[in-house]
Amino acid sequence: MSEADTEDPILHETLGRRGVFYIERDGRRVAELTYSRGDEATIVDHTWVDPQMRGGKAARRLVDAVVQWARAERVKLVPACSYVRLVFDRTPSYADVR
Repeated sequence: MSEADTEDPILHETLGRRGVFYIERDGRRVAELTYSRGDEATIVDHTWVDPQMRGGKAARRLVDAVVQWARAERVKLVPACSYVRLVFDRTPSYADVR
């Protein structure tokens, strides 16, 4: 869509073992990445971006955010979502959290 999707803050919420990284615009969620924490690893299970923003940087920024979080929390990620798996396959520097 526009370069604005690089300026939108990425927000993070957790509820129990579930969590979501997301972007809001005008009070409406326009992109999200969800995960669930297990005993051994954290499963990244879903990524969604508003159709008007697809092809931009929002989804990749969400993956970057979950990777930064995993490093800080010292957890491993299992990319169950096909998009996240593709980004991990193309980004060797993410091997430390996979």
